[in-house]
Amino acid sequence: MTQTLVLASNNAGKLKEFAQLLAPLGFDLKPQGEFQVPEADEPHQTFVENALAKARHASRLTGLPALADDSGICAIALQGAPGVWSARFAGEPKSDARNNDKLVADLAAQADKRAYYYCVLVLVQHADDPQPLIAEGRWGGEVIAAPHGAGGFGYDPHFWLPALGKTAAELSAEEKNRLSHRGQALRLLVEKLR
Repeated sequence: MTQTLVLASNNAGKLKEFAQLLAPLGFDLKPQGEFQVPEADEPHQTFVENALAKARHASRLTGLPALADDSGICAIALQGAPGVWSARFAGEPKSDARNNDKLVADLAAQADKRAYYYCVLVLVQHADDPQPLIAEGRWGGEVIAAPHGAGGFGYDPHFWLPALGKTAAELSAEEKNRLSHRGQALRLLVEKLR
């Protein structure tokens, strides 16, 4: 028997990554858009508060358990920016290309190009769940000026993995799920679910 779980996002890339890892546990992951759930406000300064707000919002409007993530890229030389503002780093409307251009420009004069992807996942059984499941993951790399690779999304074409000699956008979906901040967080969440 499968249980429907609402993903508090309409991001197709996230849906695909999460669905692959949750399907074996009997979860049928549906994007919130299938339930006409509008995007939640993300006014908070931390990833965990934003993820919790999104999960509660989706659960409240659907009456179903909900999974939310808040994730982004954090550059060491920029004191962790763009951080929680990664999706809208270059302003509205959201644009991966403009966000990447801004990050590369902001780091151009910096010697330290190290950055990490960070993800917090929150799963609530219902909107007022007093014990949400929370898991996090962190994936280190560097920001490079020229994009490489056609896979992934967001900052992946500029996220260089020195140990592998390629960007996140050059990884197969399986490699990315195994290594990424989201994959790490989801595996921790799966352990808690079991």
